[in-house]
Amino acid sequence: MNSADPKIIKIAVVSAVGVFAYVGLISWVLIHGEQFFGSLPRGDIRGPMLFLMLFVFSALVTGLMVLGRPTYLFLTGSKKEALTLLGYTVAGLFVLTFLIFAIIVLV
Repeated sequence: MNSADPKIIKIAVVSAVGVFAYVGLISWVLIHGEQFFGSLPRGDIRGPMLFLMLFVFSALVTGLMVLGRPTYLFLTGSKKEALTLLGYTVAGLFVLTFLIFAIIVLV
C-alpha cells in the first residue's frame, strides 16, 4: 500500500475541517435565529422558505468543499489522486462526526 501524498492529506483535512466549521456556523445561526430575525407569526411562509433556501445553499457549499477538488482532479486525469482525496476527506468527516457524538454522549 502506497503512502498518500502529504499535500492530498492536507487538502482533505482542510476540506473536512471547513465543512465542520461551516456546519457549526449554520447551527449557531439556526439556534440564535429568533434573535437575528425576530419571531414570525404562525403560518408565515418566510420562515420555512428561508430555512429551505439555506438548506439548499448549504448543500451546494458543502458539496463544493467535499467534491470540488476531487472532481477537478478526476476530470484532469488524476483519477487515483481524486479518489484518494475523496476517501481521506470522507474519513476526516467521519472522525469529526464521531468526535461530536462522543462529546455529546460523554458530557
